[in-house]
Amino acid sequence: MAFRIAGVSNPLKKAKAPPPEETSEEAAYLKSLGEKQRPVQVKLLDGEIVRGWIEYYDRNMIRLTREGAPNLFIFKHEIMYIAEDGGAQKRVKTANGG
Repeated sequence: MAFRIAGVSNPLKKAKAPPPEETSEEAAYLKSLGEKQRPVQVKLLDGEIVRGWIEYYDRNMIRLTREGAPNLFIFKHEIMYIAEDGGAQKRVKTANGG
């Protein structure tokens, strides 16, 4: 039976390593959203919500393509969150490119 002494840590226990800062999951998620042209809503730090689909992304920004409105380049440091927009219709490509 092991006894615990106050203030003394167990020498047999290894300290947990901190979680990694980057997991590359962000890039994989943005890539899947862009490839599927999934409608998303992007909430900005100022509270504004913009809707569209992610056409392009890189380390610092995303390009949000919108129907009937100008496309936006949004810096990631201005984004509070990105969520799939269940209320919007999926963008459908037609033979005439629309």
